[in-house]
Amino acid sequence: MTKAMPIYLQPRFLAALVLLLTAAKLLAAGFAYFVEDEAYYRLWGLYPALSYYDHPPMIGWWIWAGQQVFGDTIFAARVVVVLSSAVGSFVLWRTARILFDEEVAGWAVLFFNTSVLVGVGGILATPDAPSVFFWGLSLWTLAELSTSRNANWWLAIGLFAGLGLASKYSVLFLGAGIVLWLLWVPENRRWFLSWQLWVGGLIAIACFSPVLYWNHIHDWASFHKQFGRVSAGGYTTKYIFEFMGAVLGLVNPLIAILAIAGAGILGKRALHKDNAASLLVLTVLPFVLYLAYHSLTARVQGNWPAPLFPAFALMAALFVGGREDGAVWKGLGLAGVVVGVLVAVIVQLHAVSPLTGSLARKDSTFQLRGWEEIGRKLERIAVDTGASYILTTGYGLNAQLDYLQKDKRPVIQITERLRYVMMPDPVIEGGQAFGLYVTEARRDRSDHLRTYFEHVHLFATLPRTVEGAFLEDIRVYEVAGLKKSPIED
Repeated sequence: MTKAMPIYLQPRFLAALVLLLTAAKLLAAGFAYFVEDEAYYRLWGLYPALSYYDHPPMIGWWIWAGQQVFGDTIFAARVVVVLSSAVGSFVLWRTARILFDEEVAGWAVLFFNTSVLVGVGGILATPDAPSVFFWGLSLWTLAELSTSRNANWWLAIGLFAGLGLASKYSVLFLGAGIVLWLLWVPENRRWFLSWQLWVGGLIAIACFSPVLYWNHIHDWASFHKQFGRVSAGGYTTKYIFEFMGAVLGLVNPLIAILAIAGAGILGKRALHKDNAASLLVLTVLPFVLYLAYHSLTARVQGNWPAPLFPAFALMAALFVGGREDGAVWKGLGLAGVVVGVLVAVIVQLHAVSPLTGSLARKDSTFQLRGWEEIGRKLERIAVDTGASYILTTGYGLNAQLDYLQKDKRPVIQITERLRYVMMPDPVIEGGQAFGLYVTEARRDRSDHLRTYFEHVHLFATLPRTVEGAFLEDIRVYEVAGLKKSPIED
């Protein structure tokens, strides 16, 4: 007789929870201000292109889609991201259900949605969102292939893996993991004789081809930027514990304990060529090994392992759901879920309306703060001085000001022009006699502008604050007397 599952693992409850969390994220997405990278990617949506300097184009395309429906708004930039995590949750349930059972599937959905990165960061429009989504879809189609033995699934695998590559270069490690899985499990080697596998590979390359073409016509600039990180420097233990702490924190520490235990169980099964266990372990192993290596040479940003989070949720779910005597572990899992939901709700409320400003720059939401006031003050200065343009020398500040100044006057980053090749080239005419140079005090490059302008004068210093707590100074300079164009190639 089949044992009844608790209500919190039943599909209807899970669907209701995911929809409720999605509604909360949509509210936060509409009212919390941009972080600087999101403001930068907003420009990608306004100017869709085959690829971009920093990353492949998928997040720009997602933002463009949102902007077609909701206009040039913060909500538009984030709406597809939020919806993708909801769809990804249902896909994860199906993946766990066919690889293991319905109980494991229920836990996987709970753990995925209450990980800090997804629960809190799931509103942010960054390339991590589509990379997580398409890695999860790839894992699902691999699971369908593994259980059905229908070779046509290779076509879908190629499509989703290719779209993942068009999201973030780190999805290359998924391809390496798939090859390892094929080689490791004897029954999978026959797929090398299947035409669908090779056509699926061609589909993946076709999805990635816009990125290849863009890099080809831009001297492989994006590849140089991102792959140049592989050989970061000499070995050090300075960053390894920071990396481990960031992953544990973003997964959700309680759930991370369960994921590590689940990884141990899967690892043992994989050693005996178990197909499902090998699939989960080997598709994440190349990326985990690379991140561990990189942490011995340089800092690993906390968001980099994001595509692995669906697999981490599955590992934790297997450990909890696969135990008959697991009351203690199930209790720990439920505690992790409750903590994750509470943290997500509190942080999202805090992102929309700060509960306190006392933490200042130590608050992880500091990037969201104070920009509307800076925008109002800067607009008054621009109107009073008759400035016809604003210059910057940093992409993050440039993006924030561009959103604040939209439809008023151009905001131009005069450095790193390769970031903006998808946009019309800005022109500063000699007749545009007066402009502003705006910069964070810590990144002031006003001396650089004296090569291009006769007059560079500090006009105002605007403090950026949250609830009265100081974050940083924004300096505003008058620039006039154009000698030559400051727009760098």
